[in-house]
Amino acid sequence: MTTLLLNPGPVVLSERVRKALLKPDLCHREQEFIDLQNKIRTELLNVYNLSVKDWASIVFTGSGTSAMEAMMTSLIPAHGKVLIIENGVYGERLTKIAQIHDIAHVVAHHEWGDEIDLVKIEGELQYHKEISHVAVVHHETTTGRLNDIDAIAELCNKHGNIPLLLDAVSSFGAEEIKFEGWNIAACAATANKCLHAVPGTSFVIANRTAMKQMSATPSRTLYLDLVTYLKNQDANGTPFTQSVHTFYALAEALDELNDAGGWKKRQQLYWQRMDIVRDGLQQLNINACLEREQCSCVLNSFPLPEGISYETLHDKLKTAGFVIYAGQGDFAKSRFRISCMGEMSNSDMERLIKEIGKIFNP
Repeated sequence: MTTLLLNPGPVVLSERVRKALLKPDLCHREQEFIDLQNKIRTELLNVYNLSVKDWASIVFTGSGTSAMEAMMTSLIPAHGKVLIIENGVYGERLTKIAQIHDIAHVVAHHEWGDEIDLVKIEGELQYHKEISHVAVVHHETTTGRLNDIDAIAELCNKHGNIPLLLDAVSSFGAEEIKFEGWNIAACAATANKCLHAVPGTSFVIANRTAMKQMSATPSRTLYLDLVTYLKNQDANGTPFTQSVHTFYALAEALDELNDAGGWKKRQQLYWQRMDIVRDGLQQLNINACLEREQCSCVLNSFPLPEGISYETLHDKLKTAGFVIYAGQGDFAKSRFRISCMGEMSNSDMERLIKEIGKIFNP
C-alpha cells in the first residue's frame, strides 16, 4: 500500500517524476547539465508568464529555507531596512534570518493565524520612512492562511513603491502571484511542494533591475549569494556543484505541470481535494480553523476533537496509509494539518475521511 503524504512537502511523486531520477549521471560542468539548468530556468518563468528580459530564475541546491535566506541576504542593501510581517512560523523565520545576518529590520508581529492588520502595517511604513523593502509570507503553512498580498502591496505602493520580498515556498505553482502588480523584487520557492518535484532544489525569481542594483554591494554570504549565481547562470555556468538528479526531477515536474494546464488547473485540483476534506470533516463536526476564503488551496488546519491526541490520530491514519501533519508550537496539542499536494486522487481524500470517521466515531 502506498503511503499518501498529506504533509506540506515532500509530496508523493508521479511515476514520470520518479523515473526522471534514474536518468544518467552527469557532470555539472558539462553542456548537458547547462542545457538542463537553462530549461528549468526558462520553465520556472513560464509558470507565471514572466519575461526573461525583466525577470531571472536563479536555481540552486538547498531547501526552501535556503531560498528564503538567499533572497533576504542578497536583495537588501547594506543601507536598507526591511519591514518583516509575522503571523506564523515562517514570518518569524524571516526575522531570524535578518537577525543572524545583522540586516536592519522592523517587525510587525501578529499572533499565529491572525489576519494581517493593515492599519499596523501602514503605521510602520509611516513611522519608518527608511524602510526599503517589505518581507512577507504568501501562504503561511503554520495555519494555512493565505495572506492578503494585494492589500499589502497597495500600502507599499502608497508609501513610496516599496518592493516586496515574497516567501512563496508553499504557494508557487498553485496560487496567483502578481509579480508586476505587487512590485516583487524577489520571490523564494522550492521544488518539492506545489511543483511536485523532490527536495533538494530551490529557487528565487528575481527582478533583474533589483538584482542589478545589488551587483556592487558586498556579499553577505558565499553559497547563497544570488548575484554570483545569476552572473554564472546567465553565462551558462554554475558557481557550485548542483544536485543533478533533483534537477532532472524538477525539469520533469515542470513539464508535468504544463501538460496538466498550469498553476490555475493545479489550484482547481487542490481545491477539489481540500473541499472533500473540509466538507467531510464538517460532517464529523470538525470545522476548519479558518474560513475557506482565508485559506490557501494547499493546506488547511483543523482542531483536534476533545479526547483524541494528535499522536493517536497520526498513528492510526499512518496504519491506514496516510501521513498527516501536526500543529506547530502551541498548536501541537490542539490542531492537525492536511495538505493535498502531490500524486493522489479525489477518491483518496474520500477514503481519508472514512478513516478519520472510524477514529472519531469508533
